[in-house]
Amino acid sequence: MAAAEGMEPPVAVLLYVPEESKRAAFYPFAEFSPEWQALLFALKNGVSPRFIDLPQSFQFALQKERENEASTENLSENGERALRHDPLGWLGQAAGYGGGEEWWEHMVEQRQDGKELFGAIAEAMTAVRSESPPHADSFEARREALREAHMRRAIRSAQKEGRERIAVICGAWHVPALTDVSSANADNEILKSLPKLKVEATWVPWTYDRLAAESGYGAGVDSPAWYEHLWRHSGNIHCAAWFARVAKLLREADMDCSSAHVIECVRLSEAIAAVRDRPLPGLHEMMEAATTVLTMGEEAPLRIIRRDLIIGRRLGRVAEGVPTVPLQRDLEKSQKSLRLKVSATEETLELDLRKENDLARSRLLHRLQLLRIPWGVVTHARGGKGTFREIWKLQWQPELALAVIEAAPFGNTIEEAASSYAIHSAGKVEDVRSLTSLVHQLLLSNLPSALDIAMRALEARVAVTGDVPQLMDAVPPLANVSRYGDVRQTDVLQVLHVIDGLVARIAIGLRVACQSLDDEAAEQMAARINALHSAIKLIDREENLEKWLNALSQIADGGGIHDRLSGVASRILFDEEHDVSKAAPRMSRALSRGAGPESAAAWLEGFLSSSGMVLVHDNNLFQIVDDWIGGLSGERFTQILPLVRRTFSTFPPMERRQIGERVRRQTSTTTIQIGDAEPASLWNAERSARVLPVLRTILGIEEQKS
Repeated sequence: MAAAEGMEPPVAVLLYVPEESKRAAFYPFAEFSPEWQALLFALKNGVSPRFIDLPQSFQFALQKERENEASTENLSENGERALRHDPLGWLGQAAGYGGGEEWWEHMVEQRQDGKELFGAIAEAMTAVRSESPPHADSFEARREALREAHMRRAIRSAQKEGRERIAVICGAWHVPALTDVSSANADNEILKSLPKLKVEATWVPWTYDRLAAESGYGAGVDSPAWYEHLWRHSGNIHCAAWFARVAKLLREADMDCSSAHVIECVRLSEAIAAVRDRPLPGLHEMMEAATTVLTMGEEAPLRIIRRDLIIGRRLGRVAEGVPTVPLQRDLEKSQKSLRLKVSATEETLELDLRKENDLARSRLLHRLQLLRIPWGVVTHARGGKGTFREIWKLQWQPELALAVIEAAPFGNTIEEAASSYAIHSAGKVEDVRSLTSLVHQLLLSNLPSALDIAMRALEARVAVTGDVPQLMDAVPPLANVSRYGDVRQTDVLQVLHVIDGLVARIAIGLRVACQSLDDEAAEQMAARINALHSAIKLIDREENLEKWLNALSQIADGGGIHDRLSGVASRILFDEEHDVSKAAPRMSRALSRGAGPESAAAWLEGFLSSSGMVLVHDNNLFQIVDDWIGGLSGERFTQILPLVRRTFSTFPPMERRQIGERVRRQTSTTTIQIGDAEPASLWNAERSARVLPVLRTILGIEEQKS
């Protein structure tokens, strides 16, 4: 199918084991790949091409055997790996070039009469192989021997068929091993009794960024888009053609690039090549010219040029009729009907869930996420008081084709596979947090049959779970969906039923869960309390809010509770106007002289919790805090200052400025008296005088004589 209409490189052959779809290999091809051009030439001229590398049916089986071995051997040394991975790089460096690609570009790509060069390359590779150390890894050594033995066998097979002119396309490293193919018996002995696995194959689209070496692809090249340019523009015209593309690219990015710039870049790159005694400017010379003339050393234009014209953003396309799994065909059908563009570059997709087509798009993308096919990621959702908007970042990666194959056993359509996978996952997940996440995904994906099963599993797990933090983490995602579920046309009554049960269990166990916590655990619990309160407010069910506030009252007034949590609970109760009369006494008690500075600071940090507006607008609370700070001794103030500064540093600059202005304006020194004070007329002076001698003795104060 390589020559079929609609096949546009870069594309890749995907080989995989159906029973172990993660065991897979990709063979990428670009337009300029020697293998691709050989395939097209053969198919168009009636020649039968064949792959000669050791088939992956054997290589997968060998790799599986290795994984099952009890012991592992040491990997080969770094130098040896580098030599075998990039032998041309050594030749290029020896010739004074930056690397193998630069050397190959000048010696081969830019020479139209370079056929004689291959003999020299074969001779050089023979010398390099003779000097290289043996493989330190016995598995890799055997694998290389097997591969080359199979290549020789394939060449002999073509010779037996009467082929007189045989072209072999292979890595330069293997050339010396293929010049003599007479050792049939030795090769047959090496290849005898190899293990084998069943393998299936298909074509998949590929991208230039995945073909690039910097992506981690072992056989990748540094500059895919540049090599495509060289393939299409040979000789002296390639330099001017490339700089014309640079100019177009920079102008589209609103950067200055005139015709004079282009002319000067061509002249400078040719001059640099002449100084270096090179036949034509290469990529290095042209980038030096672009840096000098176009960008003046700025990085932004250079990054754009590298992204688009050196690496490239091309996404290939495969022809119709390529063998695929039913799930892949359903995905392609959905992409077409929903008008979803498949692109190798990151695209932003904004959806309005009130529109039928956008809602269907959202469900498809969420179902793919459920199947571990992360084509898109939600980045932001906004819109009034509802989440009727979703913003996705979409980017198709070639590896997603393998993820589709991995999900294929669960069903022939995306909906069926996502539902089956969710049911399968619900039976394995045991913790409340993961089950809640699954329910959340199912609600967004609109999979009612799987949702019923997941909800029953969640209810069963909640009923036996005593881990209050887990229960608290489960509520916010469910609350968000239950509040806005009508936008997605989903039934959320069963979700509200589960939330009611969760809130009731949390209210019962919250006090115990908040006792005997250290500072780190208290900080985590404070975040959970704030998140859960927001979720309960979002649901807007009065009975749940009442249970929750009663539970917070126990935290605010209970013993053995971390002071920060008491402060958080007091603040929420104050905001909700629950037990308003207790707000000032709670603060007065927490910030009294009897409380240690660290405890008082922790309480204050919890109470203010990233919002200082309460100090700006509430006179009583402001006065209590002001009196507490003013009543600290110098030593205590020095101890408490870092803790208080940490609290106030979380406030936005505007709030800090308003608090400072109020402190500067504050002129009253009157202390707010908390509680019911008795008038002075009710004091018995005679009885009070009897206590004074005892107090003087305890405090060591001598009686002053008038």
